[in-house]
Amino acid sequence: MNKFVTEIFSQPESLDKTLDYYLSHEGREKLKSVKELIGKGEYKKVVFTGMGSSYFASYAASCFFNRLGIQAYAINTNELLYYHFSVITRDTLVVCLSQSGESAEIVKLIQKLPDGKRFIGVTNEEHGTLAKKAGITLLSKAGVEKMTSTKTYTAIILVMCILGWFLTDSWNDEKAAKIRQLVPGTEKLLNRYKDSIGEELAFLGDIEFLQFIGRGPSYASALQSELMFKEAAKIAASGTMGGEFRHGPMEMVKPGFKSILFVAEGSTYNQSIRMAADISRFQGKVLIITNKDPRLTDSNVRVIVADQPDEYLFVVQSIIPVQLMVNELGLSNGTTPGDFIHGGKITVDE
Repeated sequence: MNKFVTEIFSQPESLDKTLDYYLSHEGREKLKSVKELIGKGEYKKVVFTGMGSSYFASYAASCFFNRLGIQAYAINTNELLYYHFSVITRDTLVVCLSQSGESAEIVKLIQKLPDGKRFIGVTNEEHGTLAKKAGITLLSKAGVEKMTSTKTYTAIILVMCILGWFLTDSWNDEKAAKIRQLVPGTEKLLNRYKDSIGEELAFLGDIEFLQFIGRGPSYASALQSELMFKEAAKIAASGTMGGEFRHGPMEMVKPGFKSILFVAEGSTYNQSIRMAADISRFQGKVLIITNKDPRLTDSNVRVIVADQPDEYLFVVQSIIPVQLMVNELGLSNGTTPGDFIHGGKITVDE
């Protein structure tokens, strides 16, 4: 296996290690520290920020925290630095996400924060700048990642779910068991599609452009998929919110249009299924990745079902088929999947 697919298949292990860490004394103490910080009543809102995959994870986290009743926003770090910095007030808890802890924008934000302003770091690298400077550091346990983000993205999503549950006193044995089941579920999905992902690609046909669509936390999957297609497979793609797709982009749909729609059972399941039906009706192709089979029988529709019922943990599993597609397309294009041509794993220039 190449490096990219090796990192994809290491995700069950990285999820398992991340869960074990937050069940350990050290991990639990980190969670308690965050809760104590918020419990002092100094903070009224949370701003999650990151770049690339870390920004997408921030968006999913903001959806989750707002659902739990914690006022939260996700702001791209570069935009936060230059256009939205005034949102960081005394009662704002800043949560910086960076897999490496060395992204140029995150380092610059740390330097720009007022003296004495405590912030939380979420990272995969315990010796990075973010981990060293943060008041409290929450670690993912994905291990070393050298290619386009796969396992660090899913592990950080998991950390955000654990943190949200812990802060709202709903982190318990039942939730831990739910995550423990996520591990074999992810492994099952990987094994199911490792040799048959070509069937999904055959359904889509030759891809010059691919549209990804998601709502709520699954919008993070749409954005991450766009990034992987561009970065790792060198293929044009776009990630769009489901609601926004109705406001103009639907006009692109015609024979030859190809899309992947992330649909989790939850607040917007019905809207998303109606959208899939409309794309098919307008003669576009749509591959639905879902945790509830809509039973659509149409030659323009194909369905991949993941067994994760939780709308937020579904974000972790739903990205797996796309990761495998990216690897297959990279190989067929004669490139090294997940390798970098014009940049690197860590972006050190704005």
